[in-house]
Amino acid sequence: MVIPVLAILTAAGILLFWIAFFTVGLAPENPPEGYFAYEHSFPLPDIVMSITMIVAASLMLKKIPVGEPLLLATAGALTFLGLLDFSFNIQNGIYTISTTDMLLNGFMNAWCVLFGVYVIVKLI
Repeated sequence: MVIPVLAILTAAGILLFWIAFFTVGLAPENPPEGYFAYEHSFPLPDIVMSITMIVAASLMLKKIPVGEPLLLATAGALTFLGLLDFSFNIQNGIYTISTTDMLLNGFMNAWCVLFGVYVIVKLI
């Protein structure tokens, strides 16, 4: 049951990212125009997706059948959000601001897309 455990860790990581974003300040030093408007549109969908992902993964761990289709839905959302973030970051040079921004954003975007697609392929 690797997928549900990774799903819970992924969802927890996303929630922790938003806590850090609003408390520690993970924004780049010189963000592009529109950066904060763009980023501030993500917490609600990310939080809903993450909570749903945790519920779905927990149901899968308990072998409750509705967990798999629910996790498939969250995997689709995770893939979409990862691609959307990648698209914004590549178009606005976020990956080139600093090594930290490249590594943090690059890892998060790649993980969301690759793990999302992996879950979809494995559960279909």
